[in-house]
Amino acid sequence: MRIATWNVNSLKARLPRVEEWIAYAQPDVLCIQETKLADKAFPAMAFSALGYESAHHGQGQWNGVAILSRVGIEDVTSGFGDAFIDPYEGDARVISATCNGVRVVSVYVPNGREVPSEFYDRKLAWFDRLSEWIAATCTPSDQLVILGDFNVAPEDRDVWSMDSFEGSTHVTTPERAAITRLKEWGLEDAFRRIYPDIDHLYSYWDYRRGDFHQGRGMRIDLVLATASVANHVTWALVDRNARKGTQPSDHAPVIVDINL
Repeated sequence: MRIATWNVNSLKARLPRVEEWIAYAQPDVLCIQETKLADKAFPAMAFSALGYESAHHGQGQWNGVAILSRVGIEDVTSGFGDAFIDPYEGDARVISATCNGVRVVSVYVPNGREVPSEFYDRKLAWFDRLSEWIAATCTPSDQLVILGDFNVAPEDRDVWSMDSFEGSTHVTTPERAAITRLKEWGLEDAFRRIYPDIDHLYSYWDYRRGDFHQGRGMRIDLVLATASVANHVTWALVDRNARKGTQPSDHAPVIVDINL
């Protein structure tokens, strides 16, 4: 089972590139972030023509998350539900579904903007809701994968230069602690199963200053899985080729193969 995540930074602008990538990468499940589309504008028929069922949670020109699956898609939910107060209420940032027996969650974590700011504080509060929601709806023994743009680099080696990010979002201790909290609950960084000791494996490069070509990136697109999934990871990749060419997203897809 091949599972992938990709922040496409506008599906309307990049649909042909996504279709091309699906054709050669052949994911069984693809989680997409930043579709920037309303539900009625989501190109479900285009993905159906490629053999994928789809579920989308959108709000228009901002945010938006989706799951595409060619191995079935059931029990679709969006957001955290009525039992949890979302500090980014109204934002389309979470969608989940069961695909081939695996509970798949596509997330687009708030950026946080600046430290300190009310956006940063709400980002941390959003992480609290995510942890609480997962604990309330899942167990560590479930087959569960949470994929997406987490807007956090978990370790120093996940950014090209810690000096350049000093005092900025994505690398602060509270943000990293939020990822650690998810791991302590029972999730593992599945990508690091394959690359435990290799640095400079980035998934995001700013459009400005030629960051991609200069190697100035961050690994903020994560695949977090429970042990019943992580124990069966056989291969993983950041597909840098998808970051090249004409009008790419500023993120590259992250792929994980699981032999369930």
